[in-house]
Amino acid sequence: METTETSLPVLKPADYASDQDVRWCPGCGDYSILAQMKKVLSSTGASRENTVFISGIGCSSRFPYYMNTYGIHSIHGRAPAVATGLKTVRPDLNVWVITGDGDGLSIGGNHLMHAIRRNLDFNIVLFNNRIYGLTKGQYSPTSPLGKVTKSTPMGAIDNPLHPLSIAIGCEAAFVARSIDVNIKHLGETLQRAAAHSGTSFVEVYQNCNVFNDGAFDYATNRDTKQDTTVELQHGKPLIFGKNRDKGIRLNGMEPEVVELGKGITEDDLLFHDEKSPEPTLAYLLSRMRQPEFPEPIGVFRCVDRTRYDDLMNQQVQEAREKAGPGDLRDIFHSGETWTVQ
Repeated sequence: METTETSLPVLKPADYASDQDVRWCPGCGDYSILAQMKKVLSSTGASRENTVFISGIGCSSRFPYYMNTYGIHSIHGRAPAVATGLKTVRPDLNVWVITGDGDGLSIGGNHLMHAIRRNLDFNIVLFNNRIYGLTKGQYSPTSPLGKVTKSTPMGAIDNPLHPLSIAIGCEAAFVARSIDVNIKHLGETLQRAAAHSGTSFVEVYQNCNVFNDGAFDYATNRDTKQDTTVELQHGKPLIFGKNRDKGIRLNGMEPEVVELGKGITEDDLLFHDEKSPEPTLAYLLSRMRQPEFPEPIGVFRCVDRTRYDDLMNQQVQEAREKAGPGDLRDIFHSGETWTVQ
């Protein structure tokens, strides 16, 4: 750790690493997310004593143990609820919620949805590997139809959930997607999430190389990823392909893939607007997926909205100014009371 002329510590990524052995399977995509998170905290100058990682249950939920910050390893699916309580009473803290497709979208779906709609000032990172890894390979809420697993030997018959569609449906203020092995893009995405005021929701495609290896090969393979993904950039047209000769345009309200140079120019394409207060187009992008469309990565939506923690603390302050500071003993003894002999 270095110091500046003002004696303030300048933390390096390694300074955010705890002394715990990282216990993920060799080759797991979680390692990449952990490494990029340390870099983001370092680049933003986040202090360890004011940073908190809160998780539920699952492989991803080991994350707090590996960060040299405060952390809470909570119960299954309840990390957003715990984070809501903490951020409300300690708005000065830098709070991150770490969850997975199983933890966040099954038992935790209700908590996740309400945390997003309330728009507290914290960051939610959902590791999506489309499988239950910690419990050894059962299908998850994001597993595709027909997925054969230990719990679906004849193929999954549940329609999968799509995390970004849920977040945008809850009118999330900041929504993004990245990929574990695309480290530059992942770092930039987490950096933007950290800078956002309000709830940021980031889905990371994360490979489980033991129980669902290759689930996102189409988006990571050098030979295919330029044709199967499209990077969103604010104010720019949706262009993709190895030769940058394909694009997405709207045919009415339906997206379609077109080829440039055959009577179609960039001006005919859909231009990305992450700042639009209307979430319809962002939702449309969240529904684009393989094999019909390239899957978007990047920031889908980034808008300003009122924050629950700000409004709640404002109401608390107004109540104090009107009625004075409260006294818990007086409250207990107010109204109708009984004495039990």
